[in-house]
Amino acid sequence: MSHDTNDKLVYMANQIAAFFESQPAAGAAQGVATHINKFWEPRMRRQLFELLERDDNGLSPLVRQASSLIKKPAPPTMPANVAFQP
Repeated sequence: MSHDTNDKLVYMANQIAAFFESQPAAGAAQGVATHINKFWEPRMRRQLFELLERDDNGLSPLVRQASSLIKKPAPPTMPANVAFQP
């Protein structure tokens, strides 16, 4: 995953959080999580969780708060036509 991709993902997540910060605080984290769960594909959510593991990720506090409500996708699977080589 490139640095540029990470930057775009952080930017998008923070933009979503900025919108929900203008909503009532009680539902802001849920709003961020619902939006990400609904509109982000599993690959994007997987990258988000990878970023959340780093301390210097640049994600807003609201995105970090919402992370417990975001559906964590399953690990990627190997395509069936690719042979495993030990």
